[in-house]
Amino acid sequence: MEENTTNQKTSFFRFFELWFQNFWMLVPISFVYCVIGMLLIPHGLSQAGITNVARNLARNRHSFGVSDFFDTIKANWKQALAVGVINLLVSALLCFGLVFYFNAEGLFADIALGFLLICFVVFSFMRYYMWTLIITFDLPTSKIYKNSFLLAFVNFKKNLFVGVVELALCAGVVFALVKLPHFIVLFLATILAVFVFPGFIHLLIQFNCFPAIQKYMIDPYYEAHPEEDILLRRRLSLEPEEHTEETLDPVFRDEAES
Repeated sequence: MEENTTNQKTSFFRFFELWFQNFWMLVPISFVYCVIGMLLIPHGLSQAGITNVARNLARNRHSFGVSDFFDTIKANWKQALAVGVINLLVSALLCFGLVFYFNAEGLFADIALGFLLICFVVFSFMRYYMWTLIITFDLPTSKIYKNSFLLAFVNFKKNLFVGVVELALCAGVVFALVKLPHFIVLFLATILAVFVFPGFIHLLIQFNCFPAIQKYMIDPYYEAHPEEDILLRRRLSLEPEEHTEETLDPVFRDEAES
């Protein structure tokens, strides 16, 4: 128990050290993310862009910030846009179903509401992985969703932790905007929501979720393919003694597609 507590404290301080070190880089990234995200349909593009920056920073790698953001969109825009549209439709259907069955009566309505709540939580956890898989692997969209679904369960504890933090931050902003209608409070809440929280949340997601992708997808791949060029691994900074240029193109290809 004492060792686990020490590890948790180490991770805690490491994350905030990373966040403080990269705070001013994440501010413009968060702003651009929000501006593009307000258009709804291109939301998937902004997710891909901020995910690449956060992924690099979470692994303590250099990022060019806004230029990396847009370069990632350029390299992955087709799949990112498609996934963004699909996610928007799924989220709308889930929200509609939750509202409908929440206001309905009867045993079936209660069961349906519980089922949809579980689906909503699982789908929320899947979102932590989709964009990283898009920019990291060369996989068809169906396998992006399949692998995200599996990772939502195998890394459940950390997904739950990130989800609780994300929910708490969103609830705090909504509470300030609705219950504390003072100009200064509204101004500060808006500043945090636009310039701070997006970068913070995505860095937190990558800090907690990328290790699961490495453990369950990247490391097994190299165990099964020891002959693969080690340069592919170094592009993901999995060889810490080497420092090479980051590629914005997916570096793995699904075997079924070969």
